[in-house]
Amino acid sequence: MNRTDPLVLGIETSCDETGIGIVRGRELLANTIASSMDEHARYGGVVPEVAARAHLEALGPAIAQAVAEAGVRLEDLDAVAVTSGPGLAGALMVGVGAAKALAVSLGVPLYAVNHLVGHIAADVVTPDSEPLEYPTIALLVSGGHTSLLHVRDLTTDVELLGETIDDAAGEAFDKVARILGLPYPGGPQIDRAAEGGDPRAIRFPRGLSRASDMAAHRFDFSFSGLKTSVARWVEQHEAAGEPLPTADVAASFREAVVDVLVTKALDACAERGVPRLLLGGGVVANRRLREVALQRAAERGVTVRIPPLSLCTDNGAMIAALAAQLIASGREPSTLAFGADSTLPVTEIQVAEREGAGR
Repeated sequence: MNRTDPLVLGIETSCDETGIGIVRGRELLANTIASSMDEHARYGGVVPEVAARAHLEALGPAIAQAVAEAGVRLEDLDAVAVTSGPGLAGALMVGVGAAKALAVSLGVPLYAVNHLVGHIAADVVTPDSEPLEYPTIALLVSGGHTSLLHVRDLTTDVELLGETIDDAAGEAFDKVARILGLPYPGGPQIDRAAEGGDPRAIRFPRGLSRASDMAAHRFDFSFSGLKTSVARWVEQHEAAGEPLPTADVAASFREAVVDVLVTKALDACAERGVPRLLLGGGVVANRRLREVALQRAAERGVTVRIPPLSLCTDNGAMIAALAAQLIASGREPSTLAFGADSTLPVTEIQVAEREGAGR
C-alpha cells in the first residue's frame, strides 16, 4: 500500500447525505454527495428510516459517479474508509456494510473512522491551503452535533472540551424555523428571513453563559432554552394581535446562537493558549456565523480556518482524507469487527484498529 499518498475512497452515511469522496494523499479527486433532504422536508426533519433507505438507493450510483469524476478505477484504490459513528444507527449501518463489502471484494484495507474528526480532516484536502498547524481549537456545528475540540494531532490526540447538552445548533435552527412558519431545513431559511432584520431587536438568552454556569459547563452548549424563549415570545406577540416581525425575530435568534458559539470557541482558544480556530459542519454555511467569527477572532489575534462549504456539510471526502492521514502516520487498518456506533466518542478517532499499529 502507498503510505505516502494513498488513494482512498471514503463513505459517509451518518445522516441524510450519502457522501462518496476520493483523495490521493492531500489531493481531493472527487466529492460526490446525494442528499435525501427533499424527502425529509415533507416531515419537517430527518426521519431515520427514510434516510437509511435513501442511502441504500444512492450508494451504488454515488460510488460510480465519484470514480468517474476522479478518473480512477476501484481496482486502483489503496484503501476504503467509512464513518463508523456518531450518527443515526440505521444510516450508519448502510455505509458500514457497503464499505466492508467493497474492501473485502477489492482485497484492500478498511479504515473505520470518526465522523466528527472527519470534519476536521476536511481542512487537509482544502485546495491551496497550508497544512493545518497543531494544536488548534475546532468548533464543529451541524444539525446533530455542536462540539468544541482541542486538536493536538488529527490522528492521535483529539480532546472534547464541550458539547451540546440538549439541542444542537442545527436542530435549534430547524425548530425555530418551524415556529416562524418557515420550511425545513431551518438554517438557510432563518438566514434568508433575517435579511433586513435587527439582531438587537430582541435580547434572547445565551444558554450556559452565566457566571454560575462556568464551573460545570464553561465550554458546553444549550439551545433548548433559546428555542423555548423564541416560541414564548412569538406566542405572546400573536396573542396581542400584533403582526409578527419575522425578520427581527430571525435575526435576533441567529445572533444569540452565533454569539454563544463564537464566544465559547474564542474562550477555549484563550484558555488553552491556542491562537488557531477551525470551523466545520453544515451550520458553518451560515453567513453571520462566519462574519462574526472572523471579526472577533481578528480582534483577539486568532487565525480562523474555514473549509469550502462543500466540505463543511457531511461528505465522503473528509472521511477519505482522515483515513489517508491515518495511513500516512503508520496506523494499521481496522478489522471487520466493528459496527455502527451512534454514540462514538470523538476521542476514538479510528475504531477496531489491528494490533501492532505504528504510533
